[in-house]
Amino acid sequence: MAAKRGTKTSMKNMEKELLCPVCQEMYKQPLVLPCTHNVCQACAREVLGQQGYIGHGGDPSSEPTSPASTPSTRSPRLSRRTLPKPDRLDRLLKSGFGTYPGRKRGALHPQTILFPCPACQGDVELGERGLSGLFRNLTLERVVERYRQSVSVGGAILCQLCKPPPLEATKGCTECRATFCNECFKLFHPWGTQKAQHEPTLPTLSFRPKGLMCPDHKEEVTHYCKTCQRLVCQLCRVRRTHSGHKITPVLSAYQALKDKLTKSLAYILGNQDTVQTQICELEETIRHTEVSGQQAKEEVSQLVRGLGAVLEEKRASLLQAIEECQQERLSRLSAQIHEHQSLLDGSGLVGYAQEVLKETDQPCFVQAAKQLHNRIARATEALQTFRPAASSSFRHCQLDVGREMKLLTELSFLRVPEAPVIDTQRTFAYDQIFLCWRLPPHSPPAWHYTVEFRRTDVPAQPGPTRWQRREEVRGTSALLENPDTGSVYVLRVRGCNKAGYGEYSEDVHLHTPPAPDTTRTVGTTAVPRMLPWRRYHPLLS
Repeated sequence: MAAKRGTKTSMKNMEKELLCPVCQEMYKQPLVLPCTHNVCQACAREVLGQQGYIGHGGDPSSEPTSPASTPSTRSPRLSRRTLPKPDRLDRLLKSGFGTYPGRKRGALHPQTILFPCPACQGDVELGERGLSGLFRNLTLERVVERYRQSVSVGGAILCQLCKPPPLEATKGCTECRATFCNECFKLFHPWGTQKAQHEPTLPTLSFRPKGLMCPDHKEEVTHYCKTCQRLVCQLCRVRRTHSGHKITPVLSAYQALKDKLTKSLAYILGNQDTVQTQICELEETIRHTEVSGQQAKEEVSQLVRGLGAVLEEKRASLLQAIEECQQERLSRLSAQIHEHQSLLDGSGLVGYAQEVLKETDQPCFVQAAKQLHNRIARATEALQTFRPAASSSFRHCQLDVGREMKLLTELSFLRVPEAPVIDTQRTFAYDQIFLCWRLPPHSPPAWHYTVEFRRTDVPAQPGPTRWQRREEVRGTSALLENPDTGSVYVLRVRGCNKAGYGEYSEDVHLHTPPAPDTTRTVGTTAVPRMLPWRRYHPLLS
């Protein structure tokens, strides 16, 4: 009972695997696309129709043509679109007629048909034969039918030949490809006719052929081409198309694939604890992602608000400077107006001068007129050389924000440094190893670098390769002291900034010089001597 309950639960949970990516309903006569995805045959025809293809090859060779097709056996989208008859499409394709995008009228050979796969979002080549060159996925059909029976999807199967309301079907006919009630089966299989010899089966919504047939030669497939990864018949096997290909009997391919699938499934079922652990880890990662994303949003908002505050402060200071300049100019211009107003007839200065001229006492006149004459002389000079005391233009207050606007436009998230480039002209091994590098021209800056190195001429230890590291190297060079003599070192470097670590540079191999010969022979006595180190340039791997 528990096993039965588990099987039913498993069948119920796999419903999403049985949905067509186009109509989002259970597969009906699914076809296998070259990209290994499946799609209902009716949906595939509809998609090609929407793409503008007319001569797309008709129906696959293994598709049955039901004489009593009802809306329950067709795609709901197909009912909204009138499509050409399959036999006419096949004739059009074989005769080279028919139009579709990219094909010229009168072309001798139809163009390769592209099908937009809704699962992988890629264009799949169907060849010149279109849908007629595809195999029908009978295994998937059987799985869908078992699923329908296990969860009772769609209720009872109704007779396709009854007048409304139809009765429940009790029989099916593979030859007629239809379901019947008892009365309709007798009516459409009269005694003494050829149809009377049809063997009744259980009612079903999908009538399948007994086996897969080659869409090219209408022969039963017997072999599998490993090169093309396609089932082939005996005629396909001897044709030039598969010349030199690795072809194996379908039984061998069946057993090999079944063994692989069984082993893979056994591994998955045997590691359910690992799967559950990884699911928990992913759920925890989702929670951390939500928290980290919210923190990143707050940090960006805070930084942008900071930029706004700086801009607002700068705006206030600039406006204050303009205001002070404006008030100073207005004050100077107002004083100049006041001076000119004193020169008008009837003004205070002119009237005072006129009254002074009436003075007849010569000493008193000289005393009063001397100071007045100086004022009148200045006013006369200002009148003759008139010029506004201040300019009305504020061109000197214009802002050049081109550079700042460019910086703001290019404002984006910080990227990790690109892989450094080793400077082989300045990198060498001597009594020390000197490694020099540079970042690519358009790489984000690096705050510091990590240099890793190891010897390659020592026996490998079990486990992952271990590197020695020099952390937080400032600048674009590093000096490694006291390397082993006569050894080959491999080195690499990567940059780091606030965004994290970047990619490693290409490995560079350096060969340290051999140990110097420290003795020389004089007669029969060994005398120590010193030999200079030679400089070894790097050898790029």
